[in-house]
Amino acid sequence: MEAHGVLHCVHFRIQGLVQGVFYRASARDAAARLGLTGWVRNCIDGDVELLACGTSEQIEVLEQWLWQGPPAARVSSVRRREAPLQTYAGFEILR
Repeated sequence: MEAHGVLHCVHFRIQGLVQGVFYRASARDAAARLGLTGWVRNCIDGDVELLACGTSEQIEVLEQWLWQGPPAARVSSVRRREAPLQTYAGFEILR
């Protein structure tokens, strides 16, 4: 992570065709490449929920990726809200 960047966490809720298309695994890989920590999981209503912690710059790049997702995904909405700062060892898929 950038030593000079202020760390914070953002919660995302992604809607559309985002389950059964490797969205969680692809999001985990994208977040890990960016050096973010947090988690991603499926919601029972068909959405995907994601919590990312890192610098504003890292989170902005991830948010752009979330709108695209993996090739088979069809994202219709990405909702964002600030979340309390939390510490994670890496980025994982929650079941």
